[in-house]
Amino acid sequence: MNPTVKEGRKTIRVVLAEDQGMVLGALAALLEIEGDILVVGQARNGKEALDAVLAQKPDVFITDIEMPHMTGLDVAVELKRRKTGTRVIIVTTFARTGYLRRALEAGALGYLLKDMRAEELAEAVRRVQQGLRVIHPELATEAWGEMDPLTDRERQVLRLAGEGMASGDIAAELNLSDGTIRNYLSEAISKLGAGNRVEAARIARTKGWL
Repeated sequence: MNPTVKEGRKTIRVVLAEDQGMVLGALAALLEIEGDILVVGQARNGKEALDAVLAQKPDVFITDIEMPHMTGLDVAVELKRRKTGTRVIIVTTFARTGYLRRALEAGALGYLLKDMRAEELAEAVRRVQQGLRVIHPELATEAWGEMDPLTDRERQVLRLAGEGMASGDIAAELNLSDGTIRNYLSEAISKLGAGNRVEAARIARTKGWL
């Protein structure tokens, strides 16, 4: 533990998740300079992040959105389902209200952009640890803008289709029939006003719905 813990402040235990190793290391170093924040776990994909949070039981979990295996939002949903009590902060480059809406629905208390100063992130950690909500100012007023029309299953199928998987492969991955997958894709394409699955995935990703 950093011996320079600030007077009167309880040490806040944090797990970090970020798929870029250099960014992950920099975040950990910057936070621990603060003295009252202790990084107890680091992960470079969603599965590692979930395992780290369940093992370490940190006060705060800070995560990027786009990561291998599970997204940061997927991990947040799972932590909420398990009622872990760990507060979640999303730190991302995506200034998209769709992502923000999903983060809030997943129980995240913080949604911040990576262009913030280190001291701003540290203060956000303290506020979120207290149960307060912290949202990047440019997104706060737009948090409940355009509604996401996709169901969770449509989103899951469309995400895999957008990664280039064929319907049969998606069916095998999700243990569903090929016809069911085609139906989900057809619904998603229709809801988004797209011409095909590739365009639908692009639209949904641009709006932060994937």
